[in-house]
Amino acid sequence: MFASLAALVSIPGLAASPSTLQLSDLSKLTSLKEPQISPDGKWIAVIVSVPDLASNERQQEIDLVNTSTGARRALTSHRKQLSMPRWSPDGSRLAFIAEDAHSAQAQIFVLPMNGGDAVSVTSAAQGVDAYDWSPDGKQLAFIAQDEATKLEPGKKQGDAFKVDHNQFLMRAAQAPWNLWVVASQGGAAKRLTQGTGSLSTDQQDDTPTPSWRRDGQSIAFAQFPDPYWGTSFKSVIAQVAPGGSASAVLVSDQGSMDPTYAPDSDALAFLRPRGGDQNNGNAVYVAEHGAIRDVTQDLARNIQRYAWLPGGSALLLEGADGTTASLWRQPLAGKAQKLDLGDVVAHPEISVSRQGAIAFVGSTAVHPDELYLMTSATAKPRRLTDINAFVDGVALSRTTSIDWKSTDGFQEDGVLTYPAGYRDGEKYPLALVIHGGPQEASSVAFAFLPQWLAAQGIAVFQPNYRGSTNLGDAYQHAIFRDTADGPGKDVMAGLAAVERLGFVDQQRVGVSGWSYGGFMVAWLTSHYDTWKAAVAGAPLTDWVMDYTISYYQQGDIFYFGGSPWVDKYWDIWRTQSPIAYARNVKAPTLILGDVGDPDVPLVNSYEWYHALRDNGVPVEFYAYPADTHFPHDIVRTSDVYRRWEEWLARYLK
Repeated sequence: MFASLAALVSIPGLAASPSTLQLSDLSKLTSLKEPQISPDGKWIAVIVSVPDLASNERQQEIDLVNTSTGARRALTSHRKQLSMPRWSPDGSRLAFIAEDAHSAQAQIFVLPMNGGDAVSVTSAAQGVDAYDWSPDGKQLAFIAQDEATKLEPGKKQGDAFKVDHNQFLMRAAQAPWNLWVVASQGGAAKRLTQGTGSLSTDQQDDTPTPSWRRDGQSIAFAQFPDPYWGTSFKSVIAQVAPGGSASAVLVSDQGSMDPTYAPDSDALAFLRPRGGDQNNGNAVYVAEHGAIRDVTQDLARNIQRYAWLPGGSALLLEGADGTTASLWRQPLAGKAQKLDLGDVVAHPEISVSRQGAIAFVGSTAVHPDELYLMTSATAKPRRLTDINAFVDGVALSRTTSIDWKSTDGFQEDGVLTYPAGYRDGEKYPLALVIHGGPQEASSVAFAFLPQWLAAQGIAVFQPNYRGSTNLGDAYQHAIFRDTADGPGKDVMAGLAAVERLGFVDQQRVGVSGWSYGGFMVAWLTSHYDTWKAAVAGAPLTDWVMDYTISYYQQGDIFYFGGSPWVDKYWDIWRTQSPIAYARNVKAPTLILGDVGDPDVPLVNSYEWYHALRDNGVPVEFYAYPADTHFPHDIVRTSDVYRRWEEWLARYLK
């Protein structure tokens, strides 16, 4: 048994002399996820997760934090697959999803807050993926995958499956996900949805949560055409009565996701790419009185998460904002007001009490995850926890924003971390660490890898490029039919801005990144001779192959406008693929990836490796026996960072 994570609050604070960041510090970092403030605002339940080197697993528990004092105690122990802590409407119980010891499937547990053990209230054969409390607290609506069709005992049958939108690593057809309802005390569950649609997909990051209307007479949910992520762009919002009836489409606009009813009205909010264009950021739409409108139109930027504020006349929004991540109060009519978070960078998961208190996890440039509370949207954030106090005894490098103008007029930005021991007048090696996505953004929030590289005397530049989510829809949309050359020029313009600061040794510049960041590494090293070293993690190198075998095939079409297999779009897919220019690469390159990666299949890396090797480029390629896009366990993650740093240090220092 691991010691209670709540005990970590006693970690000593500042040491007499700050130590240098070590790779082993990665295993000390505690992460906080899914904070949920109680209806009365007095408590916050949050998932606390710590890597355990001995088991190579993350040890998890749900902690209860007092919003007045910050006192913290563990509510659970010995639980795996923890997710979705959610308070009952009256605050007397806390539900959560965790692995059931008997079935090894994730089920809903309900914990009485006045004492007693958590009780499993579901027995879904494939486990539970998401749920919501009914307004009266008597029922839970949950989403679970159907059981796969089983072969008849003693009868020989073929096991071929139809290939359509599935990715090439799949070994069987996927069953759909459906909506069920069960009494919050437990008992037999009732299935509410039928048919060919699905309420989740095989590669969904998070299954969209169903939402009860305030009168308890209807449940809204996102519905996909089938259980494959490749068609997820065609999702709609549907509803069904908990007593049993055929479901009906509520919002037919494709791409609609994440519906949530207002607590005090029948207004329904949901996310959808602005105007239905997948190259735009997510807008928050509200359906009310028979009309649907984009209430975030004036912001014209990607909204990652939202929550209703008390009264139902405004929403709380979270999204990337330059080199930080902000919260906004968005009235249903009028302009959004940005909340004053000081130097805190907000994480996407936000929770609001009945009185309007806001709980969220945040970090700063020099401190990782902690739990924060705002007593209202106009209050300053107050830090409630000191879970990662050990970092305050570590000498971290200075991190700041930097901005520049692109060659075609975009105002752009990025994050610069100075090397440890930086002194004016000296020259230092520089490594670019390019974010993936591309619908992501680098921020000044604490990030281990840049700090780890900086601790080794290497300056780190994290550029945001067109397609990033932090500078508004026009910037995000600019990647359309320009997935490589434009972003490449953005990065090079940012590099020039860093070099103008005068401390970069221009003979010792490297480039690195993972996923779309790996794609950018492949493009930049095949188009510019600047680089003395490169690290390409899970690099997309061939758009045509990516479309053909990855799980999000249809998603790539939105970048180019049509299929790579028809005449009209034949050339653009191929001319924007780095593999077409592999013969130009000169930079010594380290390639890393996961064997079972369904996102950017490892065949991209194999192709890049052989192209570089056969052209005499110094190249090494290491693959991890994992079925993920990036290794999730602490042992492999540490190994990735070790190899990353050693390769750059070999050629830059």
